[in-house]
Parts: sequence; structure tokens; C-alpha cells
Amino acid sequence: MKPFAIAGMQLELSALHENITQMGTRLDVLMNVYPWVQMVVFSELAPFGPLVANAREFPAPEEDTFREWARKHSIWLLPGSMFEIDDGKIYNTSIVIDPSGEVVGKYRKLFPFRPYEEGVEGGVDFLVFDVPDAGRFGVSICYDLWFPETARTLAAMGCEVILHPTLTGTIDREVELSIVRATAAQNQCFVFGINGFGDCGNGRSIIAGPAGEVLYQGYSAPELIPLEIDFDRVRRSREVGLRGLGQQLKSFRDRKVEFNVYGPGGREWPYLQSLGALAKPERGSRIGLTNPKDIA
Repeated sequence: MKPFAIAGMQLELSALHENITQMGTRLDVLMNVYPWVQMVVFSELAPFGPLVANAREFPAPEEDTFREWARKHSIWLLPGSMFEIDDGKIYNTSIVIDPSGEVVGKYRKLFPFRPYEEGVEGGVDFLVFDVPDAGRFGVSICYDLWFPETARTLAAMGCEVILHPTLTGTIDREVELSIVRATAAQNQCFVFGINGFGDCGNGRSIIAGPAGEVLYQGYSAPELIPLEIDFDRVRRSREVGLRGLGQQLKSFRDRKVEFNVYGPGGREWPYLQSLGALAKPERGSRIGLTNPKDIA
């Protein structure tokens, strides 16, 4: 058995003022009650909420606070994400901090939630990192997981646990819960889908195991979610198959087919081009919503 303890922080967060003070207080509570926790994951945009006006250059001053938390509690820390401004562009960025307080990696969300997450650029690089004597972790953020290529790439890089901070306050949360389970099963890994609450989400964080099973699903309320996982479950599943059945990563490795949709011309396929612009629907548009002008 290769145990490792991870806690998700599903906090009630504000879009109008900083949440870092509350994050630090709740982290202190968590580590006092559950001193065996080795890693802590906050939800997407937890420090300042979803307003791009709070974007800052990295390394941001707040990183010193997060690094001090990691040192104080001797934990691995993913403090959600923040909007990063770089060369006039804005990214949704997470950092990973080790127990000595060093930043070991930075990840920019690959798929902003367009057309609603306007003005935010997508990243292009994946992030995996190793925890000594434990295993390999990867990071994705919210909408990234709707694109199975992102998780498959992390798994092909050896990722055994996907840390997935989310900010979902919309009516598609039920679908996301299914996607987390499917992602875990397809890639035979753990997925920690940690959502915010209040202005920054509707809760219902979910942790899924390498057979796609729900290890814990939260409620629509603030919660501290500590859970011990076993890396040997991932390794055994990838060796002999999910419940002794499908060995998906081996089959993916040994495939005969190359997926031309990912080639240089894939974006130009006629059907994809026929879908039209990536834009918000409006009343009276082709999705069938009624324009008040048509009723008058």
C-alpha cells in the first residue's frame, strides 16, 4: 500500500473582496484537526474570485503568503488559481508549492470557459510533478476536463492523480460530476475535483478513484474534505486492468490509428467550420430563444 493524504477545501468565497484571510484560517483549522494531511487543494480562483480586474503579474506578492502556509504546515499546496497578467494577456494560473515553500510548477488553464470567460487566454503547457515516495500528480482547471485530450495527455505523462480546482456555479455541475468519474475510469487514476461555494461555485466537490467510483461527493455547503488515497490502486489497475478488465492506457499506447483530427488541418474540417462563431447565444438566435421584439 502506498498511502497519501490529500484535502480539498470547499470554502464559501466572495467575488467582491479577497478570500486569502479566510483561506489561511480554514487551512489552520484543517491542519489542527487532521494533522496527517500531506497535500491541500483549494478551488479555482479562490484567492480573489472570478473578476479579471484582480489579475496580477507572477510571481504575485500573495505567493509569499502561500509559500509560508506550505512551510508552516509542511504540506504540498495548490492554492486554487489566480488571474495572471503577462505581456498584456490574462491567464487563469495555478501554482504548486512543496513543503519547503518552493514553487515547483505553474499551470495556465488550457481551455478558458468561452464564450463566457471573456478576455482570458488559454495556456499551452501541461504540468506534472512528483511527490517523493508517493507518486506523480498533474493539474487541470475546471473546463479543461471537458476535453478528454487534456487528461489523456497527463496520464500518458505518468500522472496518477489529477488535481482539478473548479469554479462552477452553473446548472451543468451534474454533468461535470459524470465527467470526473469518466476521466478517472478512462485514465485509471484519482481525480480531485474541488469546487468553491458562494460567489465562486455551488459546491458538490467530487473525488473519484481509478475504477471511476465516487470516493466522496460534497454538498452545497462549505466543507473540509480530507481523504487518504492508495497509489498502488492506480498501478495495479494499469497493470491488470480496471477491475481486471480494460487496460486503456496500454491499448492507447498500442493503437493502430492516428487521430487526424489533431493534425495541422484538423481545425479546418468542414463540419467544425460549419458550427459558426464561438459566441454567446442571444434572444432570437438559432437556439430558439424568443426575442421580445418578435412578441410586441
